Amino acid sequence: MNYWLVKTEPNTFSWDDLKSLPEKKDHWEGVRNYKARNYLRKMKKGDRAFFYHSIVQPMSIMGIVEVVGEAYPDYTQFDPKSNYYDPKSPKENPRWVMVDVQYKKDFQPPITRDSLKEIPGLGKMVLLKKGTRLSVQPVTAEEWKIILSLRK
Repeated sequence: MNYWLVKTEPNTFSWDDLKSLPEKKDHWEGVRNYKARNYLRKMKKGDRAFFYHSIVQPMSIMGIVEVVGEAYPDYTQFDPKSNYYDPKSPKENPRWVMVDVQYKKDFQPPITRDSLKEIPGLGKMVLLKKGTRLSVQPVTAEEWKIILSLRK
């Protein structure tokens, strides 16, 4: 199993939005960064990810999702009305992908980014590196274990 962190702005798609959906499941669309896209392609069914709210204060890990559907073409890239439309993406070889995720567990209270900075063993975590803005990023097994120990 691999571990990930997926970031979203709560005014676009929030933790509560996911929890309110049927089966508490949705697709993770709109990724338009090649490195983040490549991480989506590596996600496998059963992988787990921290669901992270960015842009707001405090930025926080809200809980855990499970990958329940592996990478497939992100249909928003072909929709001219979508904010994620990409007119240069070829239909025969789509540039962008999405995965399906499902709610697994709440963190109450959420774990703030500032508190993560203070925890030994997380100093090299991608999320905490200066200038890292990827919306999909890997989390090591050790980082996953440390963060889980904060919310049993």
